[in-house]
Amino acid sequence: MSLHGLLDVVVTDPAIAEAVKAAADGHRMHVDLVGPPGARPFAVAALARQTGRTVLAVTATGREAEDLAAALRTLLPPDTVAEFPSWETLPHERLSPRSDTVGRRLAVLRRLAHPREDDPETGPVSVVVAPVRSVLQPQVKGLGELEPVALTSGQNADLGEVVEALAAAAYSRVELVEKRGEFAVRGGILDVFPPTEEHPFGWSSGATTWRRSGTSRSPTSGPWRSRTTGCGRRPAVSCC
Repeated sequence: MSLHGLLDVVVTDPAIAEAVKAAADGHRMHVDLVGPPGARPFAVAALARQTGRTVLAVTATGREAEDLAAALRTLLPPDTVAEFPSWETLPHERLSPRSDTVGRRLAVLRRLAHPREDDPETGPVSVVVAPVRSVLQPQVKGLGELEPVALTSGQNADLGEVVEALAAAAYSRVELVEKRGEFAVRGGILDVFPPTEEHPFGWSSGATTWRRSGTSRSPTSGPWRSRTTGCGRRPAVSCC
């Protein structure tokens, strides 16, 4: 549901208009705005639209980040709102974050560093919503410079070169794709499971489009996928 029209009405409120103006002019280090929780998405959306710059919205918890992002997508173009999730692990735990979490974080950093105007999913970001835990976690410099492996429907690509690129991006080559960050080659068929996707994809050297895998054992089942499939890098180390 789009509430763009409602945002036009709410931003005329004197308190919100004054707060947005004060934050946008850059002369104040901070602006305090006290109001009901329901006003937060409107204030953030108004600030992003007024300044034309990327706004970082920090929440107390991951659940609040999800709720705020969902509300912002009704006020702004949905693709311009990105969530920056936190690791599920604590610093003292000898565990690596889930590959989908790592992939989502890298995708956001890549969009911030190199937005693509021709693709809404990887284009400029208006608002980044992140729980405070995500903001406080350390990051390695230059993660936004990691170039993803991207294949587009209709593109001619050498299977060997794609396999080498996936291996260089820390994907694991397996016999049967079952987890995110894995790929398999069966003759002229490539199965790959990007960290940011819900299902793996299959591609044949004789085809020009991707197919969503219905199951890991049947990579050619399901509807044709006609848009760009980006295979983000998944680093071999847990620090990202």
